Amino acid sequence: MSVDALNAPGPTPTAAEENGLFSRSGVLRRLARDKVALVAALLLTTIGLAALFAPLVAPYDPYLTDLTKVMQPPSAEHWFGTDNTGRDILSRVIYGSRNTLMLGLVGVIIGGFLGGFLGILAAYYRRLDGWIMRLVDVMLAFPAILIGLAVAAIFGAGLTAVVIALVVATIPDVARVARGAAIGIMSQEFMEAGRAVGVSDRTLIWRYLTLNCISTIFVFLTLRFGQIILIGSALGFLGMGAQPPTAELGMMAAQGRDFLFMAPHIATIPSFMIFVIVLAANLLGDALRDVLDPRLQS
Repeated sequence: MSVDALNAPGPTPTAAEENGLFSRSGVLRRLARDKVALVAALLLTTIGLAALFAPLVAPYDPYLTDLTKVMQPPSAEHWFGTDNTGRDILSRVIYGSRNTLMLGLVGVIIGGFLGGFLGILAAYYRRLDGWIMRLVDVMLAFPAILIGLAVAAIFGAGLTAVVIALVVATIPDVARVARGAAIGIMSQEFMEAGRAVGVSDRTLIWRYLTLNCISTIFVFLTLRFGQIILIGSALGFLGMGAQPPTAELGMMAAQGRDFLFMAPHIATIPSFMIFVIVLAANLLGDALRDVLDPRLQS
């Protein structure tokens, strides 16, 4: 997907504010007409609320072991069954979804902010463009898995290592998208007019440039969120994320692989939850792109 396809800046700052991400009155109405987007939003909202209020929703203590109920299949007592130490899988999935979503949100928010800042800075200050984009190219050369391994070797495996890896993996893509969107806006007449009348760089960057780029960056981050969840889960599966007994979906799937033939639900249920979260995030991201991109509106 090209940056141009995502971004269609308004001709003036006023138009950008009227049609921007936060003030566009018809966004929710147009989303409501998309049944797939509604289902995806409902799924994400339900999972998010369950994760947020996990202590109230979870039927059991996710860390309580019961060796008399080891690897039980799903039943009326334990809806998702139990794992190899007798812990309730439903409770662990609820708590694990909290950690998985937290990793994705933190990675997207921090990485999106830093990447957007670098991209807009590169577009506005052309003398910095080469330096910033070469830094971005260097960051793109390192896969998130490799970054996770390096951070885990320095700080030790854990959620901190995964967050750093996800942030570093998010920054370069967002920087490129933000730079492309900002360059298109820099060529608009109101930018030249602002400079001509002596508007400060700070005002130009924030009011004129950033506010016109924010919907493009937001749409890209919604599409990126599912990928970040997958990367975070992969790092957890490889043992670089949350450490036992902490519940995290990727780590739970890894723990269940040794019992795949005896008790497949231990690995498949957390894996299916990752699939649902990523699919819902991607579907909702596609819908938001269609709603916020003027070129896709009839």
